[in-house]
Amino acid sequence: MELEGKIAVVTGGASGVGKGIVLTLAQRGAQIVVADVNEQAAKQTAAEVERLGRECIAVRADVGEMREVDGIITNALTVFGRVDFLVNNAGVIGGSDFGNRGEANGNDWDLTFAINTRGIVHTIESAQDHMKERRQGRIINIVSMAARRGTGGVLAHYAASKAAALNVSQAYALRLAPFNINVNAICPGPIWTPLAEAWFQARKVGLDASDARTPKELFDEHIRETTALGRAATPEDVGRVTAFLCSDRARNITGQAINVNAGAYFN
Repeated sequence: MELEGKIAVVTGGASGVGKGIVLTLAQRGAQIVVADVNEQAAKQTAAEVERLGRECIAVRADVGEMREVDGIITNALTVFGRVDFLVNNAGVIGGSDFGNRGEANGNDWDLTFAINTRGIVHTIESAQDHMKERRQGRIINIVSMAARRGTGGVLAHYAASKAAALNVSQAYALRLAPFNINVNAICPGPIWTPLAEAWFQARKVGLDASDARTPKELFDEHIRETTALGRAATPEDVGRVTAFLCSDRARNITGQAINVNAGAYFN
């Protein structure tokens, strides 16, 4: 219960990794603002938080739109009076039909940068004055292992947007450090979520038509071949590292990127 009474805003918090973060923070005592473009899913996740005995509100927002991001922070301050933690998890792998195409187009490049990179800038810009005034805050940006090693093939656009997001994290860590605001990034490896499913569906498009493996089978094979531990990370794994970075135990950690990838990449 080390986060008892703290207030966390989590973007993209309705499902996948974001939901794992939301529930982990709530289990440790935090009250939550779940922000997501899928309002119905956000409300369902908020209901799960409330069943844990924590107060939670759901806010429909597209982090690519600054006006909507301002609405997230306004709602948080109206209901809870402050924001202690900002977790930027919202992200996309491309357009809604990316998994069916097998290669990126201009829209995929534009959308990944709008959400994965600019979305982080939008939320930090919206929340920073409040955090500066209080002279405290924790910002955690969920980036990707792809930000640190790059990738070719179908995910070059995604990796580039995440590399930019990592650079943004370091820039704000320097900018906000004088106000006692810590900014860190988490770089997960592949986690089986709708985003990963779209990735491996796109990979399958490029395979021989006789290859009967499903996207999940391709994912599992990839994990076995590329991770030292031979297993995928989970949303809860990312949630636990997020909770640590929010806690007082991480008070002197800022500007860092922490891998959660089962040993797929060492540094």
